[in-house]
Amino acid sequence: MTSFGEQGALLTYGSYLRVPELLSQQVPAADPPAHDELLFITIHQVYELWFQLLLAELTDARDRMLAGESYTPRIRLERCHVIERVLVGQVDVIDTMTPQDFLTFRTRLAPASGFQSAQFREIEFLSGLKDSAFLERFRGLSDAERSRLARRLDEPSLWDAYLVLIGKSGFAISADAEDCDDDVLAALREIARDRDRYGPLWDLAEGLLAHDQAWALWRARHVLMAERQIGTKRGTGGSAGGAYLRSRLEHRFYPLLWELRSTL
Repeated sequence: MTSFGEQGALLTYGSYLRVPELLSQQVPAADPPAHDELLFITIHQVYELWFQLLLAELTDARDRMLAGESYTPRIRLERCHVIERVLVGQVDVIDTMTPQDFLTFRTRLAPASGFQSAQFREIEFLSGLKDSAFLERFRGLSDAERSRLARRLDEPSLWDAYLVLIGKSGFAISADAEDCDDDVLAALREIARDRDRYGPLWDLAEGLLAHDQAWALWRARHVLMAERQIGTKRGTGGSAGGAYLRSRLEHRFYPLLWELRSTL
């Protein structure tokens, strides 16, 4: 029988969560010390933890759609939406850092850059925004990170899984790339117009679109934060800084779900 309480416990809060190890990972590099470097490191490490959870949830949603499920994938996506709102809100914390305070340690970051976040790119690849050129441009990736990214490029995306689910529901999707978009749009229109019959498919489409929208909102919020901090300076990783980030604003995971709105 399970007993609760601290007497004789084999686990503690700190040991289960590995708190000492976790708190030892924030190691500022600036010399002389810069007060806001701890803030900068903490925010980005927390992002990576959330990215790890998002990858687990999105991968499970993808796999379940491939298996023909529609209910649990929607639940997984709903959790992702809540996490993504936290990601956007987290930018407010780093926005409390002034440009002057950032400049006291920014030069220590080069050539490191958020551009190099392997998990961020994994999420984009898994969501459907795949670009093999990123593997050529990435520097400093470990073999494990490069292998994960290559696997995400090769494996089905969330959008691929949704199309499989549509096909299993009786909609004909052409194997010809030129005709596929027309077939998918026709199926999406029918799903949208008969929600009593295709409610689960519509809810999933809305869940995917909400994921896409949340990522777009994060990109936009990140641009404003970066421009507030460094203006038009180049990024520490060598990118064009704010100009590069703005060039990513119009990217969408599921353009057909956006186009659908114009055809209803």
